Amino acid sequence: MLRSLRIENFALIADLDLQFGPGLNVLTGETGAGKSIILDAIDIVLGGKTSSRILRTGTTRTLLEASFELDQTLQNWLQAADIDPLDEEVLICSREVSSPQGNLRSRSRVNGVVVNKQQMEQLRDRLVEITAQGQTIQLGRASHQRDWLDGFGGANLLNQRQIVATAYAQFQQAQRALADDAQTEQQRLQQIDLLQYQLGELHQAQLRDPEEQHTLEQDWQRLSHSMELQQQSHQVFETLYEQTQGQACADLLGQAVATLTAMNAVDPHLKPILELAQQALTQVQEAGRQINAYGNTLETDPHQLQQVEARLDQLQLIGRKYGPTLQDAIAYQDRIEQELAELTHAEQTREGLEQACTASAAKLRSACAQLTQSRQTAAEDLATRLLAEIKPLAMEAVQFQVDLQPIAPTAAGADQIQFLLSPNPGEPLQPLAQTASGGEMSRFLLALKACFSQMDTIGTLVFDEIDVGVSGRVAQAIAQKLHQLSQDHQVLCVTHQPIVAAMAQHHYRVDKQVIEQVPVDPQVSTPHQGTPQERTVVQVTALDNQQRRQELAQIASGHGTGSQAATGVLTFVDSLLDQAANLRQVAAPVNPGRTNGKPGAPKRRRQRSQRSQ
Repeated sequence: MLRSLRIENFALIADLDLQFGPGLNVLTGETGAGKSIILDAIDIVLGGKTSSRILRTGTTRTLLEASFELDQTLQNWLQAADIDPLDEEVLICSREVSSPQGNLRSRSRVNGVVVNKQQMEQLRDRLVEITAQGQTIQLGRASHQRDWLDGFGGANLLNQRQIVATAYAQFQQAQRALADDAQTEQQRLQQIDLLQYQLGELHQAQLRDPEEQHTLEQDWQRLSHSMELQQQSHQVFETLYEQTQGQACADLLGQAVATLTAMNAVDPHLKPILELAQQALTQVQEAGRQINAYGNTLETDPHQLQQVEARLDQLQLIGRKYGPTLQDAIAYQDRIEQELAELTHAEQTREGLEQACTASAAKLRSACAQLTQSRQTAAEDLATRLLAEIKPLAMEAVQFQVDLQPIAPTAAGADQIQFLLSPNPGEPLQPLAQTASGGEMSRFLLALKACFSQMDTIGTLVFDEIDVGVSGRVAQAIAQKLHQLSQDHQVLCVTHQPIVAAMAQHHYRVDKQVIEQVPVDPQVSTPHQGTPQERTVVQVTALDNQQRRQELAQIASGHGTGSQAATGVLTFVDSLLDQAANLRQVAAPVNPGRTNGKPGAPKRRRQRSQRSQ
């Protein structure tokens, strides 16, 4: 329940502190007096949209503060948000909007703790529901009718709707995957042709050993210089082992070994030198034999040389196209073999995508069917409940039905939902927006809110001229319905109907006044010397019994109690008040615990909502 509302420098309001009570609270006043400004302040302090226009002229800062009665639901929210309660009775929401140097800034706090927009929206859903005049237009929109039906269906229906939304998202994803695959089919086939050609070329080259090119280059060097190698090997053999003219290296080493052998016989200390000479002789002889054998193997083979050169040319071409090295070409071959295998089996992947799309479509249809079934049940219950609520609003012969027609599945289900209404006997059911008048739309909206009231945990319901366009018996019925709602909720209502205003437990008059005010320096928000200026301000007065009689007389007749018709008007007003008192006395509260707030609760210090960050 909303206990108090403090407004500072907001639109035409300079400084205002309102205390609200349980039950039905009404705000009355002339058209344009500023009644909607109060409701706008409630909306904005709870996270509503704002702009620089809300700043009172000549100021750069607006402060709004609303205190609410704390219940267990709000305590749980505070605990989840890690915000300490100020005490066991009150939750304080505040919002500061400023425009330093033309830049609009806004900051919301709960119990002095800065909160973000999402947190404020979550809290708002637990505190207040505002029904504005424009909602009668929204009643005719199919999307709003669907949302109202689903909300009436409760948690199970809303959960099933979320299941449908998830299934629809999965179905769309499967469709996109299938469409993307179809778009890439041509590219896939082109890629397969390219890879098949490249693999054919690589397979034909029979790439196995990454060192083959290096080995072939060595073979080419040997084969292309075979004649020179033969001659050179023969020269080396002669030098080492068998010289045709003169002595070879082996002969000279043999002589040295023989001399050292004789010397060792005389002096054994020469044995190490003798062994070295013997080893050298042995190595020279072995080298001679090997070079001789090497020379004998060398043959000039133009055919083999031609084969080596052809293979080298082939490998060099492969390297230029797929290398640069032979090892790189072999790695590329392995990679495109795997890629070609994946592309070749892509047809199987497409079949899988088609199956996944079919399965997700079936899952979506099943979820939508369950949602439709739940909606049909909710539609029957809503029709029964709404007729019970709207018939007392001077619409005894009304007929109402929620019509569900199948459509292609969407994220919100596979139902086109329409509210059908027949306000007069003998008239067929037609779409609500086409058949209901303005007054009937207002009553329908009020009845709809009444259907939700017993399920809602929201403490405060706000109605902005819900009784517009009605009078007489209809206004009386609306007054009684608002009183009925006030048994389970605190109700704030802006009205121009004396019958509705008379039913309220708390009555506030909103009016404009022109005052003289010393100019304020916006840079420091303090008065400065200058000529007093006339300023328009909105003031709100909580009316006592006598003031209330005068206000109701003003609303009922358009004249105050000082007019010639004052006696008759006051008699009418007193009858309205007596009738309202009797109705309130007869109507026992459905849930007194919901309206046991404390009107006139002591004002909270403003500093409590501005805890330092």
